[in-house]
Amino acid sequence: MNKLKITIFFIFFLHINIHFSQNNNIIPEPTKQTIKQGYFFLNEEPEIITEFEFNSAATLLKNTLKEISNNPEKKYKNVIIFSKNKKLELEEYTLDINSDEIIIEASSNLGAIYACQSLKQLILLNNKNGVVKIQSQFIKDSPRFKYRGMHLDVGRHMYSVDFIKKYIDGLAMLKFNNFHWHLTEDQGWRIEIDKYPELNNIGSYRDSTLIGHYTDKPWQFDKTRYGGYYTKKEIREIVRYAEKRGINVIPEIEMPGHSQAAISSYPEFGCTGENVGVAPLWGVFKDIYCSKNETFDFLEDIIDEVVELFPGKYIHIGGDEAPKTNWKACENCQNVIDREKLKDEHELQSYFITRMEKYINSKGKQIIGWDEILEGGLAPNATVMSWRGVSGGIEAAKMNHEVIMTPNATCYLDHYQAKNTSDEPLAIGGYTPIEEIYNYEPIPDELDKSLHKYIIGAQGNVWTEYMKTSDQVEYMVFPRIFALSEVVWSKNKPSFEVFEKKVIDLYPILDKMDINYSKHLERLEE
Repeated sequence: MNKLKITIFFIFFLHINIHFSQNNNIIPEPTKQTIKQGYFFLNEEPEIITEFEFNSAATLLKNTLKEISNNPEKKYKNVIIFSKNKKLELEEYTLDINSDEIIIEASSNLGAIYACQSLKQLILLNNKNGVVKIQSQFIKDSPRFKYRGMHLDVGRHMYSVDFIKKYIDGLAMLKFNNFHWHLTEDQGWRIEIDKYPELNNIGSYRDSTLIGHYTDKPWQFDKTRYGGYYTKKEIREIVRYAEKRGINVIPEIEMPGHSQAAISSYPEFGCTGENVGVAPLWGVFKDIYCSKNETFDFLEDIIDEVVELFPGKYIHIGGDEAPKTNWKACENCQNVIDREKLKDEHELQSYFITRMEKYINSKGKQIIGWDEILEGGLAPNATVMSWRGVSGGIEAAKMNHEVIMTPNATCYLDHYQAKNTSDEPLAIGGYTPIEEIYNYEPIPDELDKSLHKYIIGAQGNVWTEYMKTSDQVEYMVFPRIFALSEVVWSKNKPSFEVFEKKVIDLYPILDKMDINYSKHLERLEE
């Protein structure tokens, strides 16, 4: 074959592959995707046949179709069928696209929802001038990890209910199944609690907020009251919204640290009894919950109201960054150490977490805690969220505890995503480009294979000290969340080069969703 023929063949081959990537590349990568001959032309209102079990998935699909301007030149006879297949696993699905019908098979509504999310991407990718033309294909897909999480801190800055729903829509599109909602902080208490109204009257508002970065000295403050909270009605609305999209909402009620807003509301539950005020500054503060019985009564009352709002199995109790300064000087805390024959304040923290875990377990729930809950001894049934690297996760797995990996160097989306930060919004620091997230492997190399089962997944964390608006949140999250979705879902990730192309192909979908995304796709240095 001469050079001219080879060149023509290569160009033709390249054209085919580009055409394929433009129309059929789904994020996250399906387990199996087989292209077939022919095309499915979507009518404006295709017939949808479903079993009762799949009604919510079918409703999501119908809502997607309503958003599409679809005016084919001719009407095609086509139908979308939902069918139960008991042989498939809980989150597994098949999507069979033929010229006259689409068949979705799943054993549960969850699997059907994920099928619809894949189909939604294909529909939006292939909507050209009002005509939806999808390549016939067969997809069989299931997740690598059972826990696929995204976090949002609303303690530092809070966002509207509409935005929380929009955030959940983004998670759902990428097949995440857990939304970790960080609801309490030093800088604000964001959940309505009936028994303790001062948590909302006082703890939900700060008198001022830091201007600029924490490292900018001397500190300056805006002297503007800031705050608010989510009512129980709003929380129930959000939980229902997420549930319909296959997402469980995990509330985080911080303890014993990151509790200054609560202590400002009820000073008697701190060690000093002093009114410390809601924090206007970022960082770690010495005022944490006192380990006396009255504090536990207070927290148990709060948990009683929390569990009524969140039907999922997890309650996140924090456990991180709890300085022991006040505990060392507190008579009540020292009495607990003596009474319980504890070694030191680290064991007191273990006692604190274990006692709260026992109560939460009695409510039919399980706790998740940051890896500091390992200090002084791990609570019996706790799931550990490893954020200070991977060592905490490894230690917990060796103790036969479930682990969610979220190392800050790789999974914190409050870091800069571009080396040149001059045109970037202010961030906490660090540099985590999208390729670094894409290359992340949640199961550490040094962990024995027999313990791999304890790594149940990974999570991206969004801390919002420097994200005053929802637009800033979106900019920091998208498209890096695409990379994380590949990490936690896909069993056979493509090369980063292929992934890049898929991300760019999905930009129009983000535009349609009105998401303020970054276009940084920076590579790691060789």
